[in-house]
Amino acid sequence: MTTSTVPAATVEEAFSIFREQVASRLQAVADDAARGGLDPAIDLVVASIRGGGVLQAFGTGHSQAFAMEIAGRAGGFIPTTAMALRDVVLHGSRDVSALTGSTLERDASVVDELFALSPADPADVFLIASNSGVNGSIVGVALRAKADGHPVIAVTSLEHTNAVTPKHPSGRRLSEIADVVIDNRAPYGDTTIELPGGIGVGAVSSLTAAYIAQLITIGAAARIAALGETPPIYLSANIPGGDDHNHALEARYGDRIRRTA
Repeated sequence: MTTSTVPAATVEEAFSIFREQVASRLQAVADDAARGGLDPAIDLVVASIRGGGVLQAFGTGHSQAFAMEIAGRAGGFIPTTAMALRDVVLHGSRDVSALTGSTLERDASVVDELFALSPADPADVFLIASNSGVNGSIVGVALRAKADGHPVIAVTSLEHTNAVTPKHPSGRRLSEIADVVIDNRAPYGDTTIELPGGIGVGAVSSLTAAYIAQLITIGAAARIAALGETPPIYLSANIPGGDDHNHALEARYGDRIRRTA
């Protein structure tokens, strides 16, 4: 699974190569899952759900897509919440200007404020996605979660994170902190196609991370069902009875889960 070079004029060839790149990386994730590679993560999720815990998902930049796959969507677990940098503006005291650019993403000092706004129960497990796995907020959240006694599941690009320098004061990477590390199979720089002139396109980390999120959810729900229990799963709010089903189960967790537009 390497980056390919595609002539700029052959759009159809670029589409074809991107399809192959995505398919091969998703297949690698699927093969790993079939060998039991996701079982440690699934075990942690099952234990948390059955113990009354909430799945705390966190990602910055495009990795917020992973958190959205985990938290608050049809077919996903109800006891989930997505911790986000925007919380320090929506629910905290920071001005909206704090969300400009990537400064906050790289700021390790934002972690204490995030945790103050999203108190975690001892039974909660953290699922943190970051392609690079080195930015201050990402590493900081992982370190704080571990210090508070929570298991941490990381989804990151091992190829990329091992090729760059950590930006957190600890000098550590997300992959060096987490209890379970899942490789999203994205290449260094995320893009899979190099156009003439060195222009990289065809990023894949969001696609593979979303697939990983769904595999973890499916595996955990299936395991809970196999134990004779009903997994607390969201129905689509756009089908009859969906809202009633969802609101009844959400009420069990009260303000431990947060849903925003």
